[in-house]
Amino acid sequence: MAYLDHNATAPLRDTSRLAAERAFALGGNASSVHAAGRAARALIEDARGQVAALAGVTPAEVVFTSGATEANMLALWGAVQGAADSLEKGGARITRLFVSAIEHPSVLANTAAIADRFAGLRLETIPVTSSGVADMEALKTGLREGKGRALVALMAANNETGVIQPVAEAAALAAETGALLMVDAVQAAGRIPLPRADYLTLSAHKIGGPQGCGALILKPGVPFASPMAGGGQERGLRAGTENVPGIAGFGAAAAIAATETADPALRDRFEALLREIAPDVAVFGAETPRLANTSYFALPGIAAETALMALDIDAVMLSSGSACSSGKVKRSHVLAAMGVNDDVAACALRASFGWNSTQADVEAALKSITNLVARVRSRAAA
Repeated sequence: MAYLDHNATAPLRDTSRLAAERAFALGGNASSVHAAGRAARALIEDARGQVAALAGVTPAEVVFTSGATEANMLALWGAVQGAADSLEKGGARITRLFVSAIEHPSVLANTAAIADRFAGLRLETIPVTSSGVADMEALKTGLREGKGRALVALMAANNETGVIQPVAEAAALAAETGALLMVDAVQAAGRIPLPRADYLTLSAHKIGGPQGCGALILKPGVPFASPMAGGGQERGLRAGTENVPGIAGFGAAAAIAATETADPALRDRFEALLREIAPDVAVFGAETPRLANTSYFALPGIAAETALMALDIDAVMLSSGSACSSGKVKRSHVLAAMGVNDDVAACALRASFGWNSTQADVEAALKSITNLVARVRSRAAA
């Protein structure tokens, strides 16, 4: 089996599994004051320190969640509501949301809902170039020309293309204009140094931790009012009993990811040989800095769903840039924002490498693709 879909989820690391198993065996609710509860709390705080080290922040800034989708929701709603609540203390309401066109659907959906919920809040899209890089000139113009405090949402690296975004430049623009910056760093963690932001989100299962666990990193002093009421867990910032095994596994994965260095060797070999197999292949974002593990490409004339089924028969696992909903394939919003035409976008495939990927995985994928291309093009020539 050749598993090349780490951007969707990375296989669980042995150290994460062992950490989670120890937590399962321990039992205890981390909010309880007895010995079992204190032991569970100790595991959470150890993991908080490990995740904080990965992000380059203090443990007090880490809020554990059920995943990055929840963390994105908490960051966006919490920032807007927190800013509104700060008015009586001399704060400023957020009146503008700047969101890049290539954000994860959880960010796009929540910013749209927030714009509908809060009167007077304007939602503006940051366009991207044909290479998939957010247009900082457009953001600069929007921040300088508008009125009122702004919140900017810009991911560290795109989950489809792997294109690294100009977060440092966005942070400088935000600081210059008094705006707040929210960064979805899910794909960047363990691959590139993580940026500093007012709100930053992470996911355990993208770095080899368990599914169902994530984190929101809150810079001290930023506006925040939790939209989740409940038992006061996570210092009142995120209600709900903590997932102790998931958090323990997350911490173990973070400790390893913090020491890893991204190596583009597998991706570069994959793309070089792919061009030999199909000289007309389109590799998206290849002309700009990308995550070393991500290759997003299209084989013209071979629909993504056809390719994925053929590869799966050969035990090769990639993913498509398109999202399936109710049995219908939708065009990638990322490729649409980049101006890629529909015919090419319909053929988009993503190979993403990770901690346990090998040269054998690359060879297996290329062999399957070679056979697929030969079959499709021989039929077309007949």
